[in-house]
Amino acid sequence: HAANAAVQEKACRALRNITFGNNARRQAAVAAGALPQIVAAMRAPSATAAVQESACEALASITAGTHAQGDVRKQAAADMGTLPHIVAAMRAHAANAAAQEQACWALANITVGTDAQGSARKQTAADAGAL
Repeated sequence: HAANAAVQEKACRALRNITFGNNARRQAAVAAGALPQIVAAMRAPSATAAVQESACEALASITAGTHAQGDVRKQAAADMGTLPHIVAAMRAHAANAAAQEQACWALANITVGTDAQGSARKQTAADAGAL
């Protein structure tokens, strides 16, 4: 149901709900292939502001945490190309405060880190126009 915005929105919202506040479920979601599905939802021509908001919520939840597992999830999200898609969503839905807020959370969670990978994620976000 890749072309159905309502299904994509609800799927991303479900991922957010399932992974919120639980590292084991975050890990399980990544292992099950959640990240490419979120990116696909963001890239779909039918990606409404609500889809983008829910996708960013899911990304923010999955990439939460400053421990080693969280760092791995952040890098996996960046490697899937999420950062340019988040910035694109912000541009496409600039007037939608809820989409902007969730995109900011996703950017913040994915780009946190002081190691070389964290610095690279920050640069990728900047190169995508996040500044």
